[in-house]
Amino acid sequence: MKKKYDVIVVGAGPAGSMAARSAAANGAEVLLLEKDREVGIPVRCAEGVGEIGLKAVVDEIKPRWICQKIYGVQLISPDEQMVLLEGEQMGYVLNRKVFDYDLAQMAADAGAVVQTKTFVNGLLFTDGYVSGVRLNSLGQQREISARIVIGADGIEARVGRWAGLRKHFAMHDVETCAQVTAAHIDLDPRYCYFYFGKEKAPGGYIWAFSKGEGVFNIGLGIGGDFSGKISAMGYLTRFLEEKFPEAAVLTTVVGGVPCAPPIKKMAGNGVMIVGDAANHANPVSGGGIIRGMLAGKIAGQVAAEAIKNGDVSDNFLNTYSKIWFEGEGKTHSFFYKIKKGIYNLSDEDLNRTARLMNSKPMKERTLINLFKSALIHQPSLILDVMKAFAS
Repeated sequence: MKKKYDVIVVGAGPAGSMAARSAAANGAEVLLLEKDREVGIPVRCAEGVGEIGLKAVVDEIKPRWICQKIYGVQLISPDEQMVLLEGEQMGYVLNRKVFDYDLAQMAADAGAVVQTKTFVNGLLFTDGYVSGVRLNSLGQQREISARIVIGADGIEARVGRWAGLRKHFAMHDVETCAQVTAAHIDLDPRYCYFYFGKEKAPGGYIWAFSKGEGVFNIGLGIGGDFSGKISAMGYLTRFLEEKFPEAAVLTTVVGGVPCAPPIKKMAGNGVMIVGDAANHANPVSGGGIIRGMLAGKIAGQVAAEAIKNGDVSDNFLNTYSKIWFEGEGKTHSFFYKIKKGIYNLSDEDLNRTARLMNSKPMKERTLINLFKSALIHQPSLILDVMKAFAS
């Protein structure tokens, strides 16, 4: 590492690697920092993405990224009704270790310097501007200067907090999550499975995504308001014992996902935030890979342009915020309103929704009709559903 760069990106997940690649490809001198010893480890994600979204952020989809193609979803209500939705679009379950590694390699190929096992523990400030980072790399404390620092450091969002862009979450805006990768799971690998119910996952849901050959990521997220009595891991353990008593657990991970309203100001003087650090996960599903990558691409482009123009001010860098809100941000706001409506659905509401969906012909079993059916007693939210799916 040198002592000075145009742009420093903190965090080499999909959002951070995309920001680094985008900034470097547009002419900036970039340093990409990752606190773990290897990019892509540990995997804290169900690893599912849609084909359309993935094609929007990468030049080509490499077969080595894909563990399983997904052709539909199975939704399981509290009373065990199964609702099949299929045919809307193809999806994939990724190998995030390989996927993240390749994204970091793409950033390096574009000219970024990538450094792992490097923990950023503070920001540098000069005349009211963020001007670099303090870090510990391989046991050595250093200061590295930069015109712009991009925080892609996940839900912890230290960069955003140090820069005054982030505040603490409300409890109901954080999903407490636990996941295992387990073998000996007898489910059809062509589908993703979602289980609902207050007894199974209050304020959230349980998922099962195939990794191929009887191996599934099985996890759950529960609303922060419900995480006091029984932990997410407690709910997951109970579910596995009931549904898959023969499962062999290969890995276990716990963490949090922001299912929060969008942050309107995602940049300040010399600083920007992307991905989970900026609440970019879908508030309903918790999925954030594609949205984080889209944000990273925009942020990297704006950062490179700011360097060329010699203007790294709050005013210039918030061009990124404006571009984001004109596209994904509007959809995010609609989904957050929908989330608040879904959050309070009772088990009987969910059972009623399943019965109603199963009464429809297969071609009418779509996500938009699912949300409309679930929120039938909250008509004011139906318009938000229409807007979200029209965006």
